[in-house]
Amino acid sequence: MGEAIFQPETDRLITVTLDPSTITSIDPDVVHEWRIAIYDLLEDNKFAPARVEATGPYALHLSIIGNYIVLDVRDPHDFRPIAAHYLSLTPFRRLIRDYFRIRDSYYEAIRSAQPYQIETVDMARRGLHNDAAELLRTRLTNKLHIDLNTARRLFTLICAVQPYAARIDESKSELPTVLFVCSMNSVRSPIAAALARQLFPGRIIARSVGVNGGKADRFVHEVMEEIGIDMSVHTPHTMAELVANHFDLVITLSPDAPDAVQRRGLETGAIEHWNIEDPSLVEGNRATVLDAYRHLRDDLRQRVRARLEALVAISSSTT
Repeated sequence: MGEAIFQPETDRLITVTLDPSTITSIDPDVVHEWRIAIYDLLEDNKFAPARVEATGPYALHLSIIGNYIVLDVRDPHDFRPIAAHYLSLTPFRRLIRDYFRIRDSYYEAIRSAQPYQIETVDMARRGLHNDAAELLRTRLTNKLHIDLNTARRLFTLICAVQPYAARIDESKSELPTVLFVCSMNSVRSPIAAALARQLFPGRIIARSVGVNGGKADRFVHEVMEEIGIDMSVHTPHTMAELVANHFDLVITLSPDAPDAVQRRGLETGAIEHWNIEDPSLVEGNRATVLDAYRHLRDDLRQRVRARLEALVAISSSTT
């Protein structure tokens, strides 16, 4: 395999996010493992999309659809899509199984084995990582340029997230679907969708989009972390990126959202508008701004619980 020439300042990842609709867990230990894998990948990587005209650095958004992991490369500042590739998990199944088997053996050896036994298991662990990394690079030929070290760390992240894939075929699912829409999918709509998934786990499909593209918001991360929701994995999406065209309920949260929904021509059972203030417009010191975000979070939690309880109840009674 010919080696790509990487530019250290631009050919790299600086942001990695996970799709909360297809990669789900409420176990803090699992979420911690995801964070470690993402941190390791971001700490040292060489990464560039192939066959597209784009200048890095880049953001990578991971989702799992069916038997595929989607590697969605984006601009890290406005999350504009650059390239997306579907990677079949089938060729990696044996390697993923062996990864967990050897990982568990390695942890057990650290606790009780002799040094030579630890070294033996560690050699097997490194050998598997190298095999998986080479396969990953081969499967991504002419799609993504990554070096061996980046491929090893990306494989570790894939292993960490794939057991927690919510492999729901939304075209066949009978779960109720709700879409939250705000201006930039940075604050109001992603918070609402995340709360819906937390309040009704496995009982509803909740998505969020913006009329326009936005940026990740650090205050959202902070106030949602307080209630056990990791929003660092959120990537803002726009109406133009919607794949699904039918939702049981669409809830608009900003003044520009109702017209955008109408122009999009979505098929929906009901459309509602909630007058929700944007806390990112609040002026003041850090404590004042955080209080505004907490007020939004708590207000949305009450509204989402009250409104979606009825939607979930109706769905449950008809199935």
